[in-house]
Amino acid sequence: MPRTIAIIVGAGRGHRFGGGVPKQYLDLCGRPVLGHTLRAFAEHRRVDAILPVIHPDDAELFRTAALGIETLAPVFGGAQRQDSVLNGLRAIAGMAPDYVLVHDAARPRVAADLIDRVLDALANADGAVPALPVTDTLKRTDAAGRIADTVSRDGLWRAQTPQGFRFRSLLDAHEAVAGRALTDDAAVAEAWGLMVGVVPGSEENIKITTAEDMARMTETIAGARQGMTFRIGNGYDVHRLGPGSGIHLGGILIPFDGALIGHSDADVALHAITDAVLGAIADGDIGSHFPPSDPRWRGAASEVFLRHAAELVEKQGGGIENIDLTVISEAPKIGPYRHDMRVKIAEIVGLELSRVSVKATTTEQLGFTGRGEGIAAQASVLIRFG
Repeated sequence: MPRTIAIIVGAGRGHRFGGGVPKQYLDLCGRPVLGHTLRAFAEHRRVDAILPVIHPDDAELFRTAALGIETLAPVFGGAQRQDSVLNGLRAIAGMAPDYVLVHDAARPRVAADLIDRVLDALANADGAVPALPVTDTLKRTDAAGRIADTVSRDGLWRAQTPQGFRFRSLLDAHEAVAGRALTDDAAVAEAWGLMVGVVPGSEENIKITTAEDMARMTETIAGARQGMTFRIGNGYDVHRLGPGSGIHLGGILIPFDGALIGHSDADVALHAITDAVLGAIADGDIGSHFPPSDPRWRGAASEVFLRHAAELVEKQGGGIENIDLTVISEAPKIGPYRHDMRVKIAEIVGLELSRVSVKATTTEQLGFTGRGEGIAAQASVLIRFG
């Protein structure tokens, strides 16, 4: 499967926008502009990693914008956009991705199907650019501002991002034309003789450049949210500890001098999440769907239960927004296994890793968990409809 890395270019100062804070860090409906942009790529199933390119002065602003979103360590941009992209390409050269997407940080409303169109086009071209046909009449003026002639709009397009390329081809092109003033990566590719195709862009995929653009984008996002409803579900589960040599927790097996006791594999973490999902859609609890009296579920993997609950959400037209899990245990220590648990939970429900949180705490040796008699877990789930 081709490996794709998205480079998000956000090292500019936004001089045309005005104000003290670069436009990519301004608030847009409760989240920095860059946060919206990063999330769009973090949630895309065909994007394997994200590399932000930022200004050296914006480290704190970036951390706030990227909160809860997994990215590669950001690299610093250069004097011009072209320099920033080259810095990004060099930074991921050792990872040797098949494809690279280069996207403007200030284009926060990039749709998943647009990204798909760009990636699909790379099967038959060195590069692909989303674009919209020019529909307005074009005029060329003289030095005095008077119309000199009318320019034919035949074959003219308004280029957008993300612009996609075969990685090695784009890196070679940037290295070859470094120092020349070119306006986008397609121009770099063209100058190096690469074949670049055009795919349909989107009117919503605007680049925020002015205050008017920000107002328009705010209206667009607010309008998209109208009609949406959200439901929260909470789940809590407990299983006692008994003899054994491993614990099923969060969908993985953790080596341990003991085991959780239950009718299924007793994965207390997945049980809590399953109950939280079922609670959010008001559809009973795990016991009503998978009764412990039913021999079919003896020793069953608990991921079957959670996957079933997620499918019920999908059938109702909903989608899981995020999962927040807390494991309450004195032992084993969850830290070394937290990432693997997040990955497994995300895989089971079809969620991006950035939307799954796993935490652990103890009860300071108080109660049944403090005495090592069992493990508890509680989970919260947010589900979106509309």
